[in-house]
Amino acid sequence: MFETIIIIKVAVAALLGAVVGFERELARKVAGIRTHSLVCLASALFTSISVDAFRAYVGTMGYDPSRIISNIVVGIGFIGAGAILKHGSKIEGTTTAASLWAVAAIGVTVGVGLFKEAAVITALIYAILQVVWIIEQKMRMKLGPMYKPEDDDQ
Repeated sequence: MFETIIIIKVAVAALLGAVVGFERELARKVAGIRTHSLVCLASALFTSISVDAFRAYVGTMGYDPSRIISNIVVGIGFIGAGAILKHGSKIEGTTTAASLWAVAAIGVTVGVGLFKEAAVITALIYAILQVVWIIEQKMRMKLGPMYKPEDDDQ
C-alpha cells in the first residue's frame, strides 16, 4: 500500500518541480525543468520513504524522519552553491540556487503528504519568479543608473 502512496507523491512532486523549472527555462537559466523536477522528486522520495516506509518504527528509539529532511536541506545547499557563478565582478545564479532550494522544500512538503500546501507554495514561488522580475525590470528602467545592468539575475 505505501508503495502506491510513494509513487503518487513522487509524481506530484516531479510535476510541481517542473512548474518552477519551466519559469527558469523561460528565463534561459542552466537549471531548468529537468533539474527542478529531479530535485523536487528526489526530495519527495527521500521524505516519503522516511515517513511512509518506516511508519511501523514511529515511537521507537533512533527513528526520526526529520533527520532525512535536514540532510535534504544540506545536500541542496551543495547543489545551489554549484549554480552560483562569478564572472568578473558579476555574480549569477543566486535566484536559480534559491529556486532549487525552494523546490526541495516543495518536495519535502509533498513527501509528508501536504499536497494542497505544496501546490499553493509552487504557485507562490512561480509568481515571485515571474511577477517580481517584471517589477524589478520596471524599477530598473525607472531608476536607470541606480541599477547596474549586469546585476540582472532573472
